[in-house]
Amino acid sequence: MSPRIIVVTGTSTGVGKTVATAALALRAAGSGTVTVVKPVQTGIVDGDSDAGEVHRLTGCGVQEYTALDEPLAPDTAARRQGVRIPPVAEYADRIRVLAEFHDTVVVEGAGGLLVRLDTDGGTILDLAAELAETLSVDLVVVAGPQLGTLNHAELTVGAIRARGLEPAGVVIGAWPAEPGLAERCNAEDLPRVTGLPVLATIPAGVGALDREAFREQSPTWFA
Repeated sequence: MSPRIIVVTGTSTGVGKTVATAALALRAAGSGTVTVVKPVQTGIVDGDSDAGEVHRLTGCGVQEYTALDEPLAPDTAARRQGVRIPPVAEYADRIRVLAEFHDTVVVEGAGGLLVRLDTDGGTILDLAAELAETLSVDLVVVAGPQLGTLNHAELTVGAIRARGLEPAGVVIGAWPAEPGLAERCNAEDLPRVTGLPVLATIPAGVGALDREAFREQSPTWFA
C-alpha cells in the first residue's frame, strides 16, 4: 500500500483542528501505521502542545518540528522571538521520510489555510502542494458550526482549488450539544456551498475525554 498524507487545515483558528486531527489519526490507525506531525506550534505553555494533546487522546506517535513561545501566527511569533522558521519545503522532505515508514502521516496546520508557517511566507497550502507532487494527499478542511462559517469555508476551499488541489472533505468541529438554527442550517449548507462531503461532525468538549473514551466515541462522529 502506498503511503497517504492527510493534511488538516481550518477555516480559522479555534475551530477544532487538533481534535479533528486526533480523530482522523485514530480512523487511519484502523488500517495501518500512523504518525502525526505538527510542523509549527506556537503558544507553548507548561509544555502543553497540540501534538501532545493528539498523543494523549490517541496514543499515536507524534512529531513536532518547530515550537515558539507566544500564541501568535508562526511567522509573527518567530520574528518576535528572533528566530527563523525553516521553509515548508524542508518540512515536506521530513514528512516524506516519515511516509517511508508509515502507512499514513497526518499533518496538522496552524490557524487557517493561509497563515504563514515559515519565515519565507510558506503556508500549509504550500506544504500540501509540495507533498502532492510525490505522494497521495487528502486535504481536510475543519470548519466551525457558527454563523459565518459558510463564507469562511467557501473562501478556504476556493483557495485550495485555485492551487489545483481538490479537498477530501469538511469536518465540522466543536458541534454544540444543543445546536441553534444557525448551526443546523450551516451543517446542511456546508456541502452545498463547498461541493464537498461532511466527513465528520465532532462534538464540542470531546478533547477533554480520556484516551479510552475518545477511542470508543470517535468512530460515531464520522458520516
